[in-house]
Amino acid sequence: MSLAILSFVGSIGAEETNFAAITLPEVVVTGAVHHVMMEVGTPMATVDRMVLRQKLFRTTPQALREIPGVMVQETSHGQGSPYIRGFTGFRNLFTIDGIRMNNSVFRVGPNQYWNTVDPYLIDRLEISKGTAGVIGGSDAVGGSVNAISQSSLEYATGDAPVATAVYRVSSAENSQVGRIEAWLPNGERTALLAGATLKHFGDLIGGEDVGRQPNTGYDEWDVDVKLEHRTVADALVSLAYQNTRLEDVPRTHRTVFAQSFAGTAVGTELQRSLDQQRQLAYAQLRLVSPNVWMDSLTTSASWQRQQEARFRLRGGPLRTDQQGFTVDTFGLWSRAESDTGIGRLTYGFDYYRDFVDSFSSGNTIQGPVGDEANYDLFGVYVDDTIDLAPGWEWSLGSRYNYAAANADSVRDPLTTLGTSISRDWHSAVGETRIRWQAIPDQLHWHAGISQGFRAPNLSDLTRFDISRSGEVETAAFNLDQEKFLGFESGLKYMQSAVTAELSGFYTLIEDQIVRFPTGALIGGLPEVTKGNVGDGYVQGVELGLAWQPIDQWTLFGNLAWIEGQVDNFPTAAPVVRREYLDRLMPLTALVGLRWDSPTKRWWSEAVAMLADRADKLSSRDAADAQRIPPGGTPGYAVLNLRGGWKLSNSFTASAAIENALDADYRIHGSGQNMTGRNFILEMTVRF
Repeated sequence: MSLAILSFVGSIGAEETNFAAITLPEVVVTGAVHHVMMEVGTPMATVDRMVLRQKLFRTTPQALREIPGVMVQETSHGQGSPYIRGFTGFRNLFTIDGIRMNNSVFRVGPNQYWNTVDPYLIDRLEISKGTAGVIGGSDAVGGSVNAISQSSLEYATGDAPVATAVYRVSSAENSQVGRIEAWLPNGERTALLAGATLKHFGDLIGGEDVGRQPNTGYDEWDVDVKLEHRTVADALVSLAYQNTRLEDVPRTHRTVFAQSFAGTAVGTELQRSLDQQRQLAYAQLRLVSPNVWMDSLTTSASWQRQQEARFRLRGGPLRTDQQGFTVDTFGLWSRAESDTGIGRLTYGFDYYRDFVDSFSSGNTIQGPVGDEANYDLFGVYVDDTIDLAPGWEWSLGSRYNYAAANADSVRDPLTTLGTSISRDWHSAVGETRIRWQAIPDQLHWHAGISQGFRAPNLSDLTRFDISRSGEVETAAFNLDQEKFLGFESGLKYMQSAVTAELSGFYTLIEDQIVRFPTGALIGGLPEVTKGNVGDGYVQGVELGLAWQPIDQWTLFGNLAWIEGQVDNFPTAAPVVRREYLDRLMPLTALVGLRWDSPTKRWWSEAVAMLADRADKLSSRDAADAQRIPPGGTPGYAVLNLRGGWKLSNSFTASAAIENALDADYRIHGSGQNMTGRNFILEMTVRF
């Protein structure tokens, strides 16, 4: 049942919307509106650059927090892991300009990797919820997000260089952010865009009772360069490089500096911090009508390096340890589109190969994952969209996928000696969707059935590391692929003053890899292993509405309900029990009111975010005492006030009072509370 993407912000009329950066027929989130585009059977959302800057999102994961069906958990101030329709971590796919960021070291549960993408380099985020194994391949289970970087050719006009400076300051985030961008054109067909961002986040300040949360700040720097050239034949060549580094990001909930909230436990370590770095370099070529058979062809070759280093200082007799890894990923993909006599075809292939080195001061065999390892992921796919009859459209797609894992140095959980592994998996998935224009351009119905899958990665197979709030996760060599089958259906309605969408989904889960206790202890901590025991389901309903009663004013809101259960071994005994999914998103709603001036130079909005108590807990949730309070995470109501002013094409300013009532609240599963009353100001100057 359908991928509802409804979080309406602002005016409804298309005449009041800036579509300049939009190239796809999707659910479009522009600066003034979340606008439901009717001409597509797989609902998507696009959060564009205007929204990112007006709403003053601090990180890329936070840019998804007002989309129904998405809960952005933050283990720490420097981390963010969206739960999309009940799934997070490696069960959501993140791509940058179409290039997979997911690699074979991504771990189960929330992780920090999406936070290594600087929101200031993003032109737009394309969000799709639900299983999408045909186009996305492995990991596209809960949802898929593609971050599109700014285009140097579309950044500005003219033949003179342009510089842009951004400064952002906030109170409860205790932060200062500065960015400088330089645009260097060479005629009308070639341009270079380069940017650098420096960020300092001090200790996070919570609500009126929690106050300052010590040892939560960190520093970050980002660099990005993009060169584009358009040939006379309209072929587009893109060369890009991105580099992000986060330094000394603390996982405070594990330390003695943690602040107890609603009964959560305080950690025992004196320090636990992460250094994180991501580099990406790629070359892409897009051809328009390269031959008589193709309307377009895009080819990409990329190299990406992700590095992680963790430092830990434990109490008692002072003990330190370090561990980490380096993953080099080489990627190659090609995608083509053809309008044929049998429909509109989208087809292509993708191939990625990881090279992994890991280390640990306390383990000579491996680091957090197997050492001297590699991982291959290859797929070919085709999708066909056919016009059946006036108002009816049908699409059918399929994919074949191959995955292989090899690691030369792995700690055997039984013998504790070094060993090696070599495994591979084959899979084939399909999907079918249908769309009916009941009233053209006003009322559309769509439905679909799609398969998703996730091949076991090196983290599943070889991990030896601390997980959750004090468990030791060990290797599991004999794992099979996870399988998912998603059903979706929905209605979209749009006319001059009202936009609405109602949708629902049901996803069957088969052979999901879940962690469960073995009953053994390692270094005084309980051991957990993994197995394909997780059969279950997740289902939900998403509703959105925007209404413009008079010019310049828009009332908007959305609602999301999700529930899901999966089989597990809650204890070391071989007894299966069906439990709630980990960190299940509670009933959540958003209500807002926006005003835009007739000249579009002024705007303001008030948004209330509401969440029920998150008390549907798995056994692992109940044991995660440092992040989840006894009995569940309390519900909350948070009021955000925002506004902005466009003085000229050269100067804009946005301001916000987040959590205006200074409430103490925590997103379910997070390691610290969110900001209390937070004053934010951002100014952009172009010269």
